[in-house]
Amino acid sequence: MADPMRIRAKAGADFVEVKVLMSHPMETGQRKDTEGNLVPALFITKVVASCNGKEILNADWGPSVSKNPYIAFRFRGAAAGDKVSVTWTDSAGATRTDEAAIG
Repeated sequence: MADPMRIRAKAGADFVEVKVLMSHPMETGQRKDTEGNLVPALFITKVVASCNGKEILNADWGPSVSKNPYIAFRFRGAAAGDKVSVTWTDSAGATRTDEAAIG
């Protein structure tokens, strides 16, 4: 889970489009390993995105989201050069924050 998120933010005519690829195993707690033991649940529970200190996305997730999740969204009120920050928190309490400049 140490891999950074891949964030692309591109300004359009009147909106900014953001695409994020997160690196996370997203274990549901229902899969068994090679020895037949259940793999403990470990999944992203919250994703928050902000731009210029203003929250633009707040999502609650559960165990049904796939490994290495991808999310894309659009918002208004930003321009090229501004920074978009994305933070996730998982069920173990670990967090990761990465940012990218809007191109």
